[in-house]
Amino acid sequence: MIRTILYATDLGLYAPYVLQHALALTRSFNAELHVVHAVEPMGLFADSVLQTYLDESTLKEMRTKGLNAVMGSIEQRVLEGFNDEMGEAPHDMQLIKEVRVLQGDPPQVILTEAQRVSADLLVIGSHSHGTTWDTPLGRTAQRLVQLSEAPVYLVPMLQHRGRGEL
Repeated sequence: MIRTILYATDLGLYAPYVLQHALALTRSFNAELHVVHAVEPMGLFADSVLQTYLDESTLKEMRTKGLNAVMGSIEQRVLEGFNDEMGEAPHDMQLIKEVRVLQGDPPQVILTEAQRVSADLLVIGSHSHGTTWDTPLGRTAQRLVQLSEAPVYLVPMLQHRGRGEL
């Protein structure tokens, strides 16, 4: 029985399309929908640049308060995007139990969230907008299909349809 669905979004071009699948499944199973977006940690280069210009106490404050503010801002953007996307069906927002924006390696963040909410199904896009045709599955999708204990509902991206490519 599917009672809890976790939709992992990259906030990319096809995120609204994948969201529609997640909502349809949520309605079909009368389930609750959780949403997660993973923000990759700041790279070593960016961190070293900040260390060059900021003293240790400012850097520490920015890492704690600034990161929380950024994550809250992204979370708010996700919610606003969902509201815009649902336009004529605002009642669909009630299907979403929570939206979380977390920092870390995306596959690991998603798997951890899936365990936290006891997800019975993961809904993800097959790859991000930057992946080429040569790579039919993105890194995150590959890892989730390999490691998830829950079934993965994989939504294919549409950018290659209609080109006659197989």
